[in-house]
Amino acid sequence: MRLFLISFFILLTACADRLAVPVSDGPLAGGDEQTILVASLRDSMGTDWFTGDRAETLSFLDVDVAIPPERDTGQLRLHRHANVDPAKYFTITDRQDYDSRHAFSQAIQNQMKDLPRSQQDLVIYVHGYNNSFADGVFRAAQMAHDFDITGAMLHFSWPSAANSLGYTYDRDSVLYSRDGLEETLRAAADANPRRIILIGHSLGTMLVMETLRQIEIKSPGWADRTLGGVVLISPDLDVDLFQAQARRFAELPQPFVIFVSNKDRALQLSAMINGYRPRLGGLESAEELSEFPLTLIDVSEFAEGLGPQHFTVGTSPALIKILGAGSELQSAFDEDRAARSGLLPGTVITAQRATQVILSPLLLTQ
Repeated sequence: MRLFLISFFILLTACADRLAVPVSDGPLAGGDEQTILVASLRDSMGTDWFTGDRAETLSFLDVDVAIPPERDTGQLRLHRHANVDPAKYFTITDRQDYDSRHAFSQAIQNQMKDLPRSQQDLVIYVHGYNNSFADGVFRAAQMAHDFDITGAMLHFSWPSAANSLGYTYDRDSVLYSRDGLEETLRAAADANPRRIILIGHSLGTMLVMETLRQIEIKSPGWADRTLGGVVLISPDLDVDLFQAQARRFAELPQPFVIFVSNKDRALQLSAMINGYRPRLGGLESAEELSEFPLTLIDVSEFAEGLGPQHFTVGTSPALIKILGAGSELQSAFDEDRAARSGLLPGTVITAQRATQVILSPLLLTQ
């Protein structure tokens, strides 16, 4: 009960005017700017930006996000209103709307056309539960900046209520958004990037898996042929459900990576309200997933402080350094699966087709 009250308090206090979108005139000296492509299934409800209501059709746009100079790696301060200090908070500085899927695909191409083919990667980020439009866009920008992503970053913004009491609404919105994410993935493929990396966080991982399963039924093998990797971060997904989804694939896209932590308080709360069913992101062993060719990466040792510890991958400076561009782990995943296991850092445990990697901050001292 104590854990429940602490976790619920943390989630509840994160909700103020969550739908406000902070804007500014441009990045400050010492800051940076990231362009984020966005496909949104949120309704604007007559406002300039997007709410938590569900739209019938996708909106396509891109936004320029100013990265504040006064921040540490992994830090993303939550805004409370539209008027914020751009030295400390992320802000949007510009916006471009696109009137069709074709125009959006062309915009993806244009973002990468001046890069060498080896850098023309498209990363698609699907946010989790209790996220506003700005929350998801700013998280995508923070990851693009901190992980030094050289290609393009696309954010799929599904209609979360951005309210800690909106868990059921958000789960329904996940199912509502499957067709929208499929259309976004197909638009991304039309842009012909070198590879597409699909990332889901929290409840967004359910949307990722449901959408890929849906595509697999209609176009067997599409995900494996089209995607250059799938990453599930802190998945708020029932283990049995994930197994059923994964069994629908002839082959899972590779690499297929799941980040887990036994210190994720948000997932502990989710397990409690879901009848004490274990969540995929809380697994401590790859044994239950041994039939699948995937990699389970345990980041429990990087959890610090009293927060939910629900996005350690993107908030821990030490872990970002281990996972970032040019890192040993990144290089290992650039190899084919047969060579990968011998290159992975940390403690590596094999369970039939699955691999478990336990990472530690001590890797930075080696």
